[in-house]
Amino acid sequence: MTETDVITKLSHLSVTETVARLTGMIGAKGMKLFAVIDQAAEARQVGLSLRETVLVIFGSPAAGTPVMAASPLSALDLPLKVLVWSDDGQTKVSYYAPAALAARHYLGPELVGNLAGINGLTDALVTA
Repeated sequence: MTETDVITKLSHLSVTETVARLTGMIGAKGMKLFAVIDQAAEARQVGLSLRETVLVIFGSPAAGTPVMAASPLSALDLPLKVLVWSDDGQTKVSYYAPAALAARHYLGPELVGNLAGINGLTDALVTA
């Protein structure tokens, strides 16, 4: 994957507010929230500094399982991940493009839709 395989959107909210909104949306849609990793907080615990950086790991076993059944190595990229991070005071929301994941794992068109929901979710996250 290259940087062009990553989609980045701008959020008008802070990193903390964006993560809270995202996790709330994940729960409201009935998806499973697997983990929220505050990487900046982890860095502070070992005496290092890192810009606000939070990784949200989530998905739908009903959607992800067929993908992993078709391409076992896709489990390296699933569950889905969204990185919420601060870049010079601007909150960014980044994730791997579903089309890039599909191409990487040779998924047929019938399975691409299982990954594509992340686009609508993040669109809703950064608007309103």
